[in-house]
Amino acid sequence: MICVLLVAAGASWEGAVLGAVAGHRDLAVLKRCVDIDDLLASAAAGQADAAVISVDAPGLDASSVDRLRRQQVRPIGVVDTGAAGDQGRAHASRIGIQAIVETDALERLPAVLLDDDPDPPRSTAADDLTETAGAGDGPVIVVWGAQGAPGRTTIASAIAAELAHRTGATTLVDADPYGGAVAQQLGVLDEVSGLLAAARLASTGSLAERVAGVPRDVGGGLAVVTGLPRADRWVEVRPGALEALLEALRPRGPVVVDTGFCLEPDPAAELAGRPSRNGLTLAALGTADQVVVVGTPDPVGLSRLARGLVDLRETVGPRSVWVVVNRQRASLGWSEADVISMVRGFGRVAEVYFFPDDPIVDRALVSGHTIVEVGDSPLRHAVSRLVTDLVPTSPASTNGRRIKRRTAGRGRRG
Repeated sequence: MICVLLVAAGASWEGAVLGAVAGHRDLAVLKRCVDIDDLLASAAAGQADAAVISVDAPGLDASSVDRLRRQQVRPIGVVDTGAAGDQGRAHASRIGIQAIVETDALERLPAVLLDDDPDPPRSTAADDLTETAGAGDGPVIVVWGAQGAPGRTTIASAIAAELAHRTGATTLVDADPYGGAVAQQLGVLDEVSGLLAAARLASTGSLAERVAGVPRDVGGGLAVVTGLPRADRWVEVRPGALEALLEALRPRGPVVVDTGFCLEPDPAAELAGRPSRNGLTLAALGTADQVVVVGTPDPVGLSRLARGLVDLRETVGPRSVWVVVNRQRASLGWSEADVISMVRGFGRVAEVYFFPDDPIVDRALVSGHTIVEVGDSPLRHAVSRLVTDLVPTSPASTNGRRIKRRTAGRGRRG
C-alpha cells in the first residue's frame, strides 16, 4: 500500500485526484494537507510514501522538496495542461520535481505513483551546477580559523583582492553564520544581503540564471557577496544554498569564502528539518578546492590553531591545508621553525606562511579598502606569495616579486 499526501492549494482538480487514488486498491490518501508547512509536518511522521502537489502551491521550493526526499516521500507535481502549464513545468524542474502529471491526464496518476523505477533523487539546484562545472572554472578558496579573531576576514579580503588584481575577476563571499564583517571592512553600504538574496533565489530554482545580480562590484575586478546583516538571520539560509551559490559563481573566476569558526554539526537540525547554524561553514569547506587556515602566534592563538587543525581533519579529510600564522612578531620570543614544527604535528599542512603585524591593516580598515589598494607593504608581499602558491596559473602581480623573507612570506619546511 502506497500512502499519499495531497496539497491541491484550492485547485479544482483535487476531487479528480481523490477519485483516481481511491479507485486503486494499492493506493490510499493519508491526508489532505492545507499548505506546504502542513505537508512537511505530515511527511515527518514517516508514514507517507508520496506527495501529490500543485506546483503553484505557495511555499513550494527546492528546500521543501529536499525535506520531502529526506523523509523518503516522493514528490509528484500537478500542472495545467499545454502551454498554460509551461511556467509550472519549468518551476517544477528547477526545484527538483521530476515526476509531472497534467490536469487533463490525471488518470495517469496511479501509474506514476506505482512506478517501480521512480525518478532519481535530486537534492538541490547545486547538484546540476556541480555536474556542469567545467575545468576552466575558477577555484573556490575557503578561509577558516578557530575562534578568537585570528584575522579570517582580513586574510580572505586580501587574498581576494590580490587575485582580482591578477585575474581581473574574483568574488569574495561572506559566509560567516555568526555575523559577517566583509561589507563593513570594505566600506560597502548595502541594505540588501547578497547571501540572503542568493538563498532566496536558490529556493526558487532561479539562482543559476540570476546569479550575476547577487555580487556587489567594489572595483578592481573584485565583487563581494555581502553576508548576514544580523547574526540571528542564519536560519534563512537553507541547506544547499551556499553550495549552489559557489558553483554558480565559479565561471566568473576565483571565489574566496570567509567562514565562521565553529565546525560542530547539529544533528537536531536534520531531525527538525531546519538549517544548522554551522552548516554554512561546513558547506563551504565541503565545496572548497583549497583551504587556508588562519591562526595567531601567541600562546592562546597557537593552542587554538593546533586544536583547530585536528578538528578540521574530520571535516576536510586527507586534503592538505595552507596555514597562515597571522600578526607574527619577534617580541614573542620563538622562531618560525618552532611554530612550523608544532603546526605540522597536528595536521596535513601543505605550507606554513608568516604574515607580519603590519600597520597597513589599520590604514586599510579605516579607509574601507583592501591592503592591495592601500599600497606596497611587507604584508602585501606575503599575501602575494600565498596567492602564487594557491593559484599557480595566476600571473604574479607587479608587487608580488620575491623578497628576502623574515616574517613576511612563506615559512621554512620543517
